[in-house]
Amino acid sequence: MTVFDRYIFRNLLIATIFVAVTLAVVVFLTQSLKFLELVIESGASSGSFWILTVLALPRFFEIILPLALMAATLFLYNRMTGDSELIVVRSVGYAPFQLARPAITLALIVTFILLGITMYVAPKSISTMQHMRSVIKAQFSTYLFREGVFNRAGKGLTVYIRERTEDGALFGLMIHDSREAAATPSTILAKRGILLSTEEGYQVVVYEGSRQEYNKESGALKRLNFETYTIDLPDSDPVRQRWAEPDERTIFELLNPDPSVQRDLDSVRDFQIEAHRRALSPLLALTFTLISCVTLLIGPIDRRGQGRRILMAVIAVVVIQGLYIAAYNIARNHTAGLVMMYLLVFLPLIASAYGLSGLSEKWRRTVLYQHEPETGGAS
Repeated sequence: MTVFDRYIFRNLLIATIFVAVTLAVVVFLTQSLKFLELVIESGASSGSFWILTVLALPRFFEIILPLALMAATLFLYNRMTGDSELIVVRSVGYAPFQLARPAITLALIVTFILLGITMYVAPKSISTMQHMRSVIKAQFSTYLFREGVFNRAGKGLTVYIRERTEDGALFGLMIHDSREAAATPSTILAKRGILLSTEEGYQVVVYEGSRQEYNKESGALKRLNFETYTIDLPDSDPVRQRWAEPDERTIFELLNPDPSVQRDLDSVRDFQIEAHRRALSPLLALTFTLISCVTLLIGPIDRRGQGRRILMAVIAVVVIQGLYIAAYNIARNHTAGLVMMYLLVFLPLIASAYGLSGLSEKWRRTVLYQHEPETGGAS
């Protein structure tokens, strides 16, 4: 790699990281709003909120990184055009493909990074996030005991809590149990307790308290002091094993569905389409980069600005990205959608690579220069 290549590569890398971090922050904020409501309503800890938000990020990088690389490429080459750097470099014999070589190198690196993310990291993070959401909803939302309020936890069961900490510990409990299963109504007073999920269901375990029963027939009041006491909660289900959606499975799990699970057998086509998507999506980083390069590096140079070319590149990328998402949704039901996905990735890639290569020099001179006056430099 020449000094000029290293110079462009370094600046492209810095610009790409800056744009990617900016977009990731925007996505982080939008996703955090979605989880904030869940955490507040369930009473889960702030740590759960941050973990859920971070786990949601990897799946967005297959969109963030290609767009960040495209934006960095357009910005850098446009700036170099305005500073006359490209004119100087072209004057010493650099062809368009040589000028684009650092951007293509970075795009290939990003593509391999995205392959690792889409094939393994993103599905693992999504799976962990969905499981964590299920646990939070089951452990906290099913029986949300609020402080200073008589909480109805089912027919005949009322729970009062003086204080609840962020880690889920309960203090100052009073539980009145008048369910039909109980021989006589009872009231439990305890200094502290905790809500637990077990294989049988949910339970409130209380410590250092007393249980009082009043028998209406005999008029007797019975009291039992205890160190530990357990109250089963009604109509509560343990956290059950979820069926993993296609986007929650690694590439190895997609290609090897469990033959003993009927839903896996019924979803083989969905698994196949998801596997194709994960193989194609990383290539969009290379496609978007080549589109950006071909719009700015071929044809005459105009130091007054290349806003029209930049706009054309942005429109092309937005259209391809939008059609790619639509094609993926169509592919779930029709093979034509899968064919469209491959065409949207490879046709612009091949056309852009041809435009940057020396094979297209005659075409560029006969077509591009007829419509755009040359203001300096060479093609």
